[in-house]
Amino acid sequence: MSCDLIALANAGIRGLHPYQAGKPVSELERELGISNVVKLASNENPLGISDKVKQALVSEFTELSRYPDANGFYLKEKLASRLGVESAQITLGNGSNDVLELIARTFVSAEHEVMFAEHAFVVYPLVTQAIGAKPCVVPAKAYGHDLDAMAAAISDKTKMIFIANPNNPTGTFLTKESLKAFIAAVPKDVIVVLDEAYDEYVDASDRANSVEWLNDYPNLVVTRTFSKAYGLAGLRVGYSVSCADMAGLLNRLRQPFNVNSLALKAAEIALDDNEFLHESVSVNRQGMTQLTDFFRQQQINFIPSWGNFVTFDTGRNGSDVYDALLHQGVIVRPIGGYGLPNHLRVSIGTSEENNRFIDALTSVLSL
Repeated sequence: MSCDLIALANAGIRGLHPYQAGKPVSELERELGISNVVKLASNENPLGISDKVKQALVSEFTELSRYPDANGFYLKEKLASRLGVESAQITLGNGSNDVLELIARTFVSAEHEVMFAEHAFVVYPLVTQAIGAKPCVVPAKAYGHDLDAMAAAISDKTKMIFIANPNNPTGTFLTKESLKAFIAAVPKDVIVVLDEAYDEYVDASDRANSVEWLNDYPNLVVTRTFSKAYGLAGLRVGYSVSCADMAGLLNRLRQPFNVNSLALKAAEIALDDNEFLHESVSVNRQGMTQLTDFFRQQQINFIPSWGNFVTFDTGRNGSDVYDALLHQGVIVRPIGGYGLPNHLRVSIGTSEENNRFIDALTSVLSL
């Protein structure tokens, strides 16, 4: 007897489209039979992981038959010391995506609305739909968050507001003054999720001291990741910082052992490797200049970015340009699903990788 499993699923899941990650190098090599592929699609660190992290991971291999520390004690202690908070305020996740979903599932139900900006990170609408809540999508202003419009859109059904700063995929950035003023105006029974996945790439003079705001705004939660500037995307480790009460609620729902032993150790060592972090930021700044200078020279419109990527206007159907670049052995990211069908997002790579992209795009756009 057949069974309609799709009909049995929750309504939000039935209409959900899975997250589309950047195409892996191995997949493109299989599909087209090519080699020497350059991947600039997923905002990864082109330097890889630091030598100190590599050395630390070797010592962990003998312990892989053991479960990891379910509470991540040492990593949380180091994060707490670095951030000037208590370890009880930290929630660890399998990447910051895991924490973003934890926050939404902890506080949002089907009768609520979740607010986020047009062109914002795709995980926000995905988790909103999965829960069955109603999305409130506020039109973008200059490809970024329109905080005045978002404040005006808050209703008695609004339960959560997602803000990415810098924003992915557009790279736009909110000043600390405007951001703090917005958070201060949000009702205390509305959770504000400040997603700072690319925070390390922002110049220190512009960066918000958002963790310090937690004392004044208990409805604020800040999420960060080790996947970008720290180069640990493959190990999947992120975290949130909030008031202790909120963290306690999140940890009730958090799966035990959601961060593996290698990820815990790698993140702990990476936090102290300031030399590698500084090099990563420096390479990113040089690469950003390399790509934006090219865009200006070729009169290609792009969105100024504070992250480790640039979104640019192809002047035509972006998917066609994306496919043509694949045949040149260069993987970037199509973002038609973000409401930007003519744009592509390219991650900052090494100087050599950036040059491969520049040569490939020049060739494709000349056709």
